[in-house]
Amino acid sequence: MIDLHTHTLLSDGELLPFELARRAQEHGYKVIGITDHVDSSNIDFVIPRIIAACNDINKNWKIKAIPGVEITHMPIELIKSTVKFVRSKGIKLVLAHGETIVEPVIKGTNKAALLSDINILTHPGLISLEDAKLAAARNIYLEITSRKGHSLSNGHVAKIARITGAKLVLNTDSHTPENLITKDFAEEILSGAGLDKKETAVVFKNSEELVAALI
Repeated sequence: MIDLHTHTLLSDGELLPFELARRAQEHGYKVIGITDHVDSSNIDFVIPRIIAACNDINKNWKIKAIPGVEITHMPIELIKSTVKFVRSKGIKLVLAHGETIVEPVIKGTNKAALLSDINILTHPGLISLEDAKLAAARNIYLEITSRKGHSLSNGHVAKIARITGAKLVLNTDSHTPENLITKDFAEEILSGAGLDKKETAVVFKNSEELVAALI
């Protein structure tokens, strides 16, 4: 199991990075992205702590931890420069909080994020055909999520990815221990989004491909 979207108490999660990684390992995870929410208020605080935790996890345990952030509810004018900033500070995995239908995300966030150097557009909601084509062209992954609420648009995301050739990954957006899932449950979520077994296998392979490019 590879999960590239999780949160710790460095933002709005419940667990320390070590606690999260240990519980994930017990769920069969081989790779976890620790991607706490950031904006201008906490970015200097969060980044060095995530990097330090991931370094220690990787030195001592078999599970691979990738230091990341999720740029969240940023003014669209600041997304590109923020992505550049976090990468300059050593963040390998950059997520942008997409236009989920259950939060008041600024319209245009999906496009602004896709025009930036991100890896994954998380829970992109009712993403447009144009933006999905942009994701495909820029090799940016669109997220299918197990997260309650955000998952309501999984079917739309899967359908539009099939039309445009945009790549999909499956993540949990975990905030609590209960949010972590097994690979078997991940397969059920992808099936529920309308993907067949062959497409499901491709989603898992996409996660492997992204990890290989990051480490």
